[in-house]
Amino acid sequence: MSTSTTKNYRIPLLLVTSLFFLWGLANILNAALIAHFQPVFEIKRAQALLIETAFYFGYFTIAIPAGLFMERYNYKKGILLGLTLYAFGALLFIPAANTLTFGFFLIALYIIASGLAFLETAANPYVTILGKPETSVQRLNFAQSFNGVALVVGPWIAGQFIFAGNEGSLNTLEEKQQAAEAVIFPYALIAGVVMVVAFLFFLVKMPEPVKSLKLKFDATIFKNQHLTRAVIAQFFYVGAQAGIWGITLNYITELLPGVSNEVASKNFMVIGTTLFVVGRFAGTWLMTFIKDHKLLTFYGLAAALLCLTGVWASGKIAVYAILGVNFFMSIMFPTIFALGVKDLGEQTKLGSSLIIMAIVGGAIVPPVMGIIADETHTIQLAFILPVLCFLIVAYYGWSGYKTKST
Repeated sequence: MSTSTTKNYRIPLLLVTSLFFLWGLANILNAALIAHFQPVFEIKRAQALLIETAFYFGYFTIAIPAGLFMERYNYKKGILLGLTLYAFGALLFIPAANTLTFGFFLIALYIIASGLAFLETAANPYVTILGKPETSVQRLNFAQSFNGVALVVGPWIAGQFIFAGNEGSLNTLEEKQQAAEAVIFPYALIAGVVMVVAFLFFLVKMPEPVKSLKLKFDATIFKNQHLTRAVIAQFFYVGAQAGIWGITLNYITELLPGVSNEVASKNFMVIGTTLFVVGRFAGTWLMTFIKDHKLLTFYGLAAALLCLTGVWASGKIAVYAILGVNFFMSIMFPTIFALGVKDLGEQTKLGSSLIIMAIVGGAIVPPVMGIIADETHTIQLAFILPVLCFLIVAYYGWSGYKTKST
């Protein structure tokens, strides 16, 4: 590949890399919305955690249509549509806040996640072709690191713009209105950035990945037991991750009296998300001399043990245990994915889609955690559910990953 060709890929690669940051930011800000909306709308945790349900249900329902759209047209058009949906959903926060309607926010989040489904479907194959084939893995790791940056930046943004000056007693309609409108600026800013990125994608000439085999359903794929178990493991992993991220701010403020949501987000939540990023890099390094399935088993057991500590311990010990879970969650999604699609041959694309669709666990597990916390009046007991989820992940790494056909 000539030097001039490589240079021509720099701007497209930069644009595609920005997508990783944008969807990471949307994901982590949900935690702030869950904590922020409880006093604004006077709702319980289980209702607030419907934010995760709306978000992950958007991914679940649009993932396959997004893939089919890009098969029929192209990846660039898919990205432009995804960015348009993302910006539109973010802008809907304005009327949702002005009308003080929780259901309106859920619709906006569903639309944002629908756009992200397009972006995630297109981004990975794009990164692999924007440069030399032998450096595709490095490019993908580089792009994914910006997803990690978003996870660290997000809690700070929440503390700075959503929580600051909008906590305390919200007794009057005027106070609730002001608190609801605190989300307008960050989401309008995000919408503006997304539209700029969309405009740049429109202007820049993008190469198209070579189209692989068309996506078609074949029931015989479920004869591959390791794939079926991967779908189950991914369902429970994503459910646990979404539930933990969604309830962490509530957990911190309840176990550490006097700590506000602003402080919890900027000083504590950011520790957890940083550990998640560090864990991803550490796990990648550890896999150079520890088999991936063995590391997955260890990480699953460690995460379960830390969740148990979060159930039975108290104060900062419990809080730091839950924050520490992030380190061990870091490798679970990509490792389950890689083990699940192993040796699928021509069915790899269908297998990949099924594992991606398993993220619907993020729509189901968090509200159940909220119900446990609400009904028992003890938020710590909600973490019993992630314990079970991580044990399922550990089992997959121990035995479920083995390639068997029925």
